[in-house]
Amino acid sequence: MIYNFDKIIPRQGTDSVKWNQQELKDLIPLWVADMDFPAAQPIVDALMQRVAHGIYGYAKVPDTFYQAVIAWSKRRHGFDLQPKWLLPVLGVVPALSAIIKAFTVAGDKVLIQEPVYHCFFSSIERNQCEVVSNDLIYKDGKYTIDFDDFEAKASDAKVKLFILCSPHNPAGRVWTRAELERLGGICLKHGVKVVSDEIHCDLVFEGYKHIPFGTISPEFLANSITCIAPSKTFNLAGLQVATVIAADPDLNKKVQEAFLVNEISSISPFAITGLITAYQEGEEWLQQALSYIHDNYSYLKHYLATHLPALGLTALEGTYLAWVDCTALNCSSRELGQLLLQDAHLQVNVGAMYGKQSDQFIRLNIACPRRILEEGLGRLKDALQPLL
Repeated sequence: MIYNFDKIIPRQGTDSVKWNQQELKDLIPLWVADMDFPAAQPIVDALMQRVAHGIYGYAKVPDTFYQAVIAWSKRRHGFDLQPKWLLPVLGVVPALSAIIKAFTVAGDKVLIQEPVYHCFFSSIERNQCEVVSNDLIYKDGKYTIDFDDFEAKASDAKVKLFILCSPHNPAGRVWTRAELERLGGICLKHGVKVVSDEIHCDLVFEGYKHIPFGTISPEFLANSITCIAPSKTFNLAGLQVATVIAADPDLNKKVQEAFLVNEISSISPFAITGLITAYQEGEEWLQQALSYIHDNYSYLKHYLATHLPALGLTALEGTYLAWVDCTALNCSSRELGQLLLQDAHLQVNVGAMYGKQSDQFIRLNIACPRRILEEGLGRLKDALQPLL
């Protein structure tokens, strides 16, 4: 089936978080990380069939749910999973919060790598833990890891967990095996458990390969908890479903107990149907979506080079989130975000959300029809050129 990703489907009036600026009727939102593409037709059809049944009671997760996750992970990423390792959950963010609570006490430290997904900060701080950052090194439009600093931070006895963002949001990196091996080895050496957020694992472009952290070695698998979901991959975030992988029996038991205590394990019948269908029948849609998104990235790259050459664009290896360096504008990202929203009716994510080192950046969601991206970039140009 050939999908039309150019088709614009209005989302105003659908209670969309992304399109919620109701007072701005001409808003272009390039921020929240969901796509403006309809889901794959087999997913839509399966959900419609489930809705037509007419009874929406509590659901038991069937064996086909586990089988779908296992087959997808094996086929796409070479990750051999066992059903007993898998824990269904309402989403990656609630899972992270529950995991942090299960493996830390107030005053402990959790290691991350800024700039990074903003919910890492809130999940850590709400559990009364301290955020410790191994800041990524930004050079020539690409981020790399400061391994000496990482080991110095990981060697602190109060650091109990390292949350790995892989692929990385918002840096756009798809970590290499060598990079992951060094990170994992340091964590093993210092007794730090790894929580690998791999929600963007399927959104990787040609020339790059996602390496699941748990596939690197049996020791890494035993020392880690991995979070995956179809939400970013297939634009199903509103269904609220994810899978947590914990192979070590003791870790698995502790995570399972944490999910029960926090009451985040009961997923809906629509989440079950959506996940199974996505993993079983969504691959054709995904391949076409990836191609379209990469073309959008190429368009963005050319547009900025032509019209706003003073801005930098991080190389996008994975995700659909473009990270734009606005240092040349000499203003904070929050000021920039407010300017764009008020004057251009363009909504972006401001870099300050992602850590102390990224206040000169903005994040753009490019998983949208080309006409929306074109309009958004036109507004960006008109608003920013006077500042340069």
